[in-house]
Amino acid sequence: MNEVTQDMAQTERERYVRAWNETMIKIWQERITLLEVIDTSRLLHSVAALPIRADGRFFEMTISEEFVEYGLWQDYGTGRETPRGNKGDIGRTKVRQRRPWFSKRYYSSVLNLRDFLGENIGREFQGIMADTFERINKL
Repeated sequence: MNEVTQDMAQTERERYVRAWNETMIKIWQERITLLEVIDTSRLLHSVAALPIRADGRFFEMTISEEFVEYGLWQDYGTGRETPRGNKGDIGRTKVRQRRPWFSKRYYSSVLNLRDFLGENIGREFQGIMADTFERINKL
């Protein structure tokens, strides 16, 4: 019989996805701290995992985090001294510098999630096929 049951594989995926979500929050908070984007701490404390929407088997899921919009403006290097709708050169020295928002660690974690899900679902499929062939051979 198959060593990896469907229930075991689904439980493993669910645990992995939940742990991944927690890790993403830590990564974003570390990034905010590293970039020193802590004036009121509002951005730091705004990072949150939204509920995971999954099909119950975790074959198809939507994982998302949210943070206040201010983080994106850090990446663009804009702020109070850059008025909305400007053409880029507003005639004064730019005080703010771009702070790259998306990190290699974040991207690496996304790739790790992809690899884990591919391996996990692949092992489950192998088990299903092995069980099917075993039942056919018993007939």
